[in-house]
Amino acid sequence: MFYTLGKRVDWGVFMSESQTNAQPLFGGVEAGGTKLICVLADSRGFIRARLNIPTTTSEETLAAVKDFFLQAAPQFGQLVSLGIVSFGPLDFDPNSPTYGYITKTPRPGWSNINLRGYFKDSLNVLVEVETDVNSSAMGEFTEGAAVDCENFVYVTVGTGIGAGIFAGGKLMQGISHPEVGHMMVPLAEEDKDFAGGCSFHGNCLEGLASGTAIQKRWQTHPKNLPPEHPAWDLEAYYLAVMCVNLTWMYAPAKIIFGGGVMVRSFLYPKIRANLKKMLSGYAHDGELNDMDRYIIPTALGGDAGITGALALARRAYLEARNS
Repeated sequence: MFYTLGKRVDWGVFMSESQTNAQPLFGGVEAGGTKLICVLADSRGFIRARLNIPTTTSEETLAAVKDFFLQAAPQFGQLVSLGIVSFGPLDFDPNSPTYGYITKTPRPGWSNINLRGYFKDSLNVLVEVETDVNSSAMGEFTEGAAVDCENFVYVTVGTGIGAGIFAGGKLMQGISHPEVGHMMVPLAEEDKDFAGGCSFHGNCLEGLASGTAIQKRWQTHPKNLPPEHPAWDLEAYYLAVMCVNLTWMYAPAKIIFGGGVMVRSFLYPKIRANLKKMLSGYAHDGELNDMDRYIIPTALGGDAGITGALALARRAYLEARNS
C-alpha cells in the first residue's frame, strides 16, 4: 500500500537489492485533469519525495515533472524506472508509431502527446504507461475493495469519467482500453436544454456527469453545490444509467466508485435507488437484493492511482533485469 513521505511501501522483493545496487529509485506519476502527483521511492519501499504539480499546458506540466525527478533523485540514489498512469485515451500498441501517446483527448492541448517517449528520452530510464483508471482498478484488486472478487468495474468520476474492467482476475483490454465515459446515455427530461460538456460527443456520459459537466451546467464548482441541490439527482440518474449498462454488459460482482465527485456519500443511496428501479428485476439476485454491497466507494481513496504507478515502475525494472 502507498503511504506518505518517509513511510514504507511493502516491496519485499527489493529488500535484498538495496545491498547490491547503488540504491535504485522508482518514480511514479499520476496525471489527472487538475494536477499531476509525482512520487519517488527507494528500493526498500520508502517514499523519498512527493510533489503535486498543477495541470496546465502539456509543455509546462511535463517539464515540471521532469525537473522534479532530475532534482530529487540524486539526493537518494539513481532513478531506474518510471511508471506513469494518465487520463486517456492512450495508445498501448508497441507496434504503433504513437505507442505511449495520449491520443485524442477532450482535454485542450493534450492530444497527440508522446508521454512515454518524453520521459524515456529526457530522464533516460525505463518507462511504463497505463491509464489512471486501470491503475486504480489494479489497486482495488490487490489491496482495496475488490480483493475478494475477480469480476468488477472500477469507475472514477472527476474531471472526466473512466472505468477499469476486471474479468476473471485480469484487466479487460482490446485494441485500446474501454471508454466507458463516452457511452451514450438518454438525457434526463429536466436536462433537455443542456448541450453537454464533451468536446467530441457533447452529451455522452462524461459530457453530462463529470465534474467538468456539472460545473458547466451550474456555473460553479461541484464543491459549492449543497446536498439538496438538483444537480445531485441528475448526477445519480446518469450514473445509474451507466451502472445498468455495465451490469447487463459485463455482469460484475460489484461496481466501485472513486474520483472527486464521488466523495459525497449521499450520492450512493440515490444511485442505488435509481439503479434498482431501472433494472426492473432483470439482474442477478445478488445485485438486486444487496445494492449496498454492489454499488460501493473505493477503499483506497486518492492513493490507488499513484500506488499503481509505482507498481508499473517496479514491473518494468524487474522485467528488464530478468530478460
